[in-house]
Amino acid sequence: MADKKQIELKAYIEKYSKKDDASSYLIAVLHKAQVLYGYLSKETMEFVAEEMNVPAAHIWGVATFYHYFNLTPQGKYTISVCLGTACYVKGAVEIMEAIKEELNIKEGETTEDMMFTLQEARCLGACGLAPVIMVNGKIHGDLTPKKVIEVINEYKKAGM
Repeated sequence: MADKKQIELKAYIEKYSKKDDASSYLIAVLHKAQVLYGYLSKETMEFVAEEMNVPAAHIWGVATFYHYFNLTPQGKYTISVCLGTACYVKGAVEIMEAIKEELNIKEGETTEDMMFTLQEARCLGACGLAPVIMVNGKIHGDLTPKKVIEVINEYKKAGM
């Protein structure tokens, strides 16, 4: 028996499949799947492959090519540390190290409690506020290692 998310994803695929060839809407389908499930599991990609009549290897290739797609479960809060030029010069590496130490994770990992996922970004477009992080789309700028821990602690309080 299919779950509600799978039914919604199947309907989304069917909406496109009547008018376009699979290669023209595969990325849109993978985005939808990630929105529904939070990441692209092997099972989800196999479901998409079957529903779209596309080889699973092709689905995997697209999902691993684009940085946006997550292949593992993500935390409630995704922290992106900007490592663009302005942020880098103003201490982004120290910000990243402070976060790693505070959360006891490396870049690309998620905390055991599934609260935080840490990733790097090349530029978040907020150079005037450098160094910056983005948490679930919200920019926090003019950071120091001490200030970034305060920001994280606010999210810890909110997430509990």
